[in-house]
Amino acid sequence: MIRNLFAAALLAALCAGLITAAIQHFRVTPLILHAETFEGEGGHSHGAEAVAADHEHAEGTADHTHDAVAATEAEPEEWAPADGFERTAYTTLATVLAAAGFALVIGAVSMFAGLPITFANGFLWGIAGFVTFSLAPAYGLAPELPGMPAADLAARQVWWVGTALSTGAACLLLAKTRAGWAFAVAIALVAIPHIIGAPAAPDEPSAVPAHLATEFAAITLGTSLVFWLILGTVFGKLNDVFAARSATVPAGATA
Repeated sequence: MIRNLFAAALLAALCAGLITAAIQHFRVTPLILHAETFEGEGGHSHGAEAVAADHEHAEGTADHTHDAVAATEAEPEEWAPADGFERTAYTTLATVLAAAGFALVIGAVSMFAGLPITFANGFLWGIAGFVTFSLAPAYGLAPELPGMPAADLAARQVWWVGTALSTGAACLLLAKTRAGWAFAVAIALVAIPHIIGAPAAPDEPSAVPAHLATEFAAITLGTSLVFWLILGTVFGKLNDVFAARSATVPAGATA
């Protein structure tokens, strides 16, 4: 059973990851590349201190000492894949690996909670995954483009994990029981992270146009919804296929 669940999770992750990577390549990546052009412009429009803090080099920085400039230039640039095939390949690999991680998580939840993932309910598992890992966290921390102001990374990660755990627990509770008290507890679990509030981004100007940020957030959430629906549905279908095959194998026989 565990072997079948593991195989179904990985195959479903491969399918969902590749399709999602294709959508990202044509819909998400162009927006990121567009935003990066504004990020460069925004860095040069800042004052000399902001330029130094961002490790951006510009002409006319007479206020800096030669030592400060030398120290800045000595800083090694952070590695990033080159635009084109290399960037697409790394993005695809990262998407498939993330899909595998999410698939194994919901597979483990399914096994320990006694709630099998089937083709009939795979759609619901996908909706639950989308709400848990994308929609609920995005309500407080919307997807961000390069160049947009953001709160402290550690604080955002803590809030994101807490929100995902709380929302996931609410979904699991409602999947196990429909009692009135369960709805009340589920509502509280979903609401608590948002009552606490997500870490606020600093009030700083951004060169990224508002319409570009809005489009990116909408497309990112839409892509995530497609990802989760594919993952849940394919996972459920493969579980049914593997279960049917196992049922036809006589006891004690090897597949």
